[in-house]
Amino acid sequence: MNEGSHHTEPKRRGRRTGGEDTKAALLAAAREVFVQRGYEGATVRSIAARAGVDAAMVNHWFGGKEALFAKAVLQVPIDPNALVERLLDGPDEEIGERIVRNFIGIWDPIGGGQFAAMVRSVTSHDQVAEVLRGFFVQTLLKRIVTHLGAPDGELRATLAASQIFGMGMVRYVVRFEPFASADVDTMVKAIAPTLQRYLTGDLG
Repeated sequence: MNEGSHHTEPKRRGRRTGGEDTKAALLAAAREVFVQRGYEGATVRSIAARAGVDAAMVNHWFGGKEALFAKAVLQVPIDPNALVERLLDGPDEEIGERIVRNFIGIWDPIGGGQFAAMVRSVTSHDQVAEVLRGFFVQTLLKRIVTHLGAPDGELRATLAASQIFGMGMVRYVVRFEPFASADVDTMVKAIAPTLQRYLTGDLG
């Protein structure tokens, strides 16, 4: 039993050798810091300090705070900055369609399991809900509505969030048919016009 016990130090500080070791430590630290401090309150420096690595490692391995959040909390292989650029790349009047196509394109291939897990964690932890609000509304959707320049940006961002999260809930969590199995073109025709109105249209 004694043999090898000196190999299991609780938390290593200072430089780490293996890249995978560093990545794993950063992911674990990020999950803790994001939930404790919220998305906006969590800093790259505080996450790196919790992991016992240099802050430059966050950018080296993940490209920044947004991508680290996507990997650590959402557990999806997307770079949020690249996603926003992709959504904004095209005519403003077609952004609703691009959002629906990208949302389904990200979650369908992985079966929506992470989306369901995320929803369960939100309903059981207020802090997680706050973290997700900071990320989705303040970081992603706020950037999109600011770019589009329509009035009532905060309201538009939260309306769009209601549509996007509702789509994920019905498709991946409760799996109501025929919505859950509908192909992407059917989803686009049905949902994109509503999303488009929330982002650029008349809210009445």
